[in-house]
Amino acid sequence: MGSQSPGAVTPARGRMWSLAWLGMASLCLGAAWSVPAKERRKAEKPKADLALYENLDLDNYDLTLDSYGEILDLSNYEELYDYGDLAPKIEVGTLAPRPKDPETLPDLGATAETPKLQPPSTAGPIHPAPIPVQGLPSCLLCLCIGTSVYCDDADLEHIPALPPETTYLYARFNRIAAVRAGDFTGLEKLKRIDLSGNSISWADVDAFRRLPSLQELILPENRLTALPELPRSIVRLDARLNRIPSAGLRPEAFRDLKQLQFLHLSDNQLDFIPAPLPESLRSLHLQNNNIRTMHEDTFCDSQDHSQVRRALEDIRLDGNPINLSLFPDAYFCLPRLPTGRFS
Repeated sequence: MGSQSPGAVTPARGRMWSLAWLGMASLCLGAAWSVPAKERRKAEKPKADLALYENLDLDNYDLTLDSYGEILDLSNYEELYDYGDLAPKIEVGTLAPRPKDPETLPDLGATAETPKLQPPSTAGPIHPAPIPVQGLPSCLLCLCIGTSVYCDDADLEHIPALPPETTYLYARFNRIAAVRAGDFTGLEKLKRIDLSGNSISWADVDAFRRLPSLQELILPENRLTALPELPRSIVRLDARLNRIPSAGLRPEAFRDLKQLQFLHLSDNQLDFIPAPLPESLRSLHLQNNNIRTMHEDTFCDSQDHSQVRRALEDIRLDGNPINLSLFPDAYFCLPRLPTGRFS
């Protein structure tokens, strides 16, 4: 064999290079075809697979375990169908969860008819007319406890309408100016009336006379200039701190009041002691008036020296201009001397 130069290419060496290149190309092609079908499908557009799926006739296709992956690749299902944008956005707190128990679901067929909305009125809200204070029932205006009615400091100008079962009325410290004959009509069980601290300047003659059960009439700190007629059931009359003169008392006003025990007329404008006084009387308060004289028969019967008035133990004439020592025969029937000036 003859010698060859190092750079010369012989036919045998050329074939070897050709085979080497063909081998390398085969390896590249083999590697490309060996990529799994899953990776090729991920590189392709989802629309191509969707088109294939829509045109596939599953009724005439022989579905086997080997061909299942070619129809639906479940590993790629979420990439083909992304429902994230289609999910409704629910604001927290606006909807209540639907009950799981079917029995608790509302019956839509039995729901009531939705009321029709009325157009807004341009006239403004209508407020009920306020009820005058004097027009309110006494147990709304005052405090009723059992058969007692308490109307103290209630800004009253008149006697309120009282329940027929009322037995005790307290209407002190108001602005009542007068007592009318009809204010106590029908109150046959009324036992006590307390009208202290008002502005009463007038009381009708029959304002209290027709109350058959009245025992206590309390009228201090008013502006009375005359006493009305009293019922025979009266036990206590308190008319202190008024403006009553002797002319404001009816003649023999207290003679027939056989149950009267307490007669308090202090701090008025009386000129003499009202007489005759009933035998039942226990306490007579006439202090701070204008009494200057008294009769021998004011307390005792001057014709009956055996008379003893044991009940009348409390007589107050202090604060009057009368000198009690000038009438020594006026007290012989009394268990105690009156309180006053004896000089």
